[in-house]
Amino acid sequence: MGGVITGFPAGLRVDLEAIQQEVNKRKPGQSYLTTPRNEEDKVELLSGLFEGITLGTPIGFIIRNIQPKSEDYEILKDVFRPSHADYTWQQKYGIRDYRGGGRSSARETICRVVAGALAKQLLQHWHISVDAYVSSVGNVHCEESYTSLDLSKTYESIVRCPHPETAQAMIQHIEQARMEGDTLGGVITCIIRQVPVGLGQPVFAKLNADLTHALAGINAVKGVEFGDGFSITQKKGSEVKDVWSSGEDVEKLRTLSNHSGGIQGGISNGEDIVIRVAFKPVSTLQQPLEVMNSRGEETILNPKGRHDPCVLPRAAIIVESMAAWVLANHLLWAATDTLDKIKKAWT
Repeated sequence: MGGVITGFPAGLRVDLEAIQQEVNKRKPGQSYLTTPRNEEDKVELLSGLFEGITLGTPIGFIIRNIQPKSEDYEILKDVFRPSHADYTWQQKYGIRDYRGGGRSSARETICRVVAGALAKQLLQHWHISVDAYVSSVGNVHCEESYTSLDLSKTYESIVRCPHPETAQAMIQHIEQARMEGDTLGGVITCIIRQVPVGLGQPVFAKLNADLTHALAGINAVKGVEFGDGFSITQKKGSEVKDVWSSGEDVEKLRTLSNHSGGIQGGISNGEDIVIRVAFKPVSTLQQPLEVMNSRGEETILNPKGRHDPCVLPRAAIIVESMAAWVLANHLLWAATDTLDKIKKAWT
């Protein structure tokens, strides 16, 4: 996989090791909960930097796949797997790469993490942090508010949940599903802090709309909500109003609640941006499946290959990356003097 990043400002000293560390959070084989594939996922930067500093020109990069096993996918040559992109891809293009799904494979998300790692380094100059953690797996939920969790410990957990008791229950739930040849979905919560007031545009470039667009494009995502999300539909308006506290300086005003999740009218209000992203269970099951082949015949598929019983432990960093990339874009769009501010901050 590879990518090209355009429009990245010149003059930023890039921490290459930090980029690799971010990618490592997503790579396979990290624990017994994930696919056993053993990929290095080594990032090679091809252009756009000189002596570790961005040039303002396109940043090209590549990640080589060193452990392909195309033979595992031979049985998929003439069948359409349930809930995968096999059928839709074939109908749209008339041809498909059945050896893992091609561009519809979650392997593609590694490029998003590289881009997000660069975006995070840009956001550091505004002290903006982006943290995602697994808040539910199947019917196991972390009931603690993010404000009472130490999100710096998220990646110390193999399931990416910073609440130890809940993390252990999630691990057991995933292990049980794997033994049954089944899979689980869940929710990843993303918290963005220190966002300035005023990011986002009305109507066509709302901050929440751009974040949704980016996050919903991640493989297996089926829902994105902000603040109280869908639960807000069950309440009265008097119960969910975000009342602004009094203050002499308008920039120091804060809401007494955050039902809207830090965005109002498509524009950031200075509060924490709170997003929840719903992931469906992995579609590839380790059990016989009734499928349709390319001739329209029903048949039985016995899947092979190395698949995750639950994608959430590897997806938290992908959610962080896409959120960071959107925030970086909006910061660069925010004002005509933004680049001058960047250069002053870097010097």
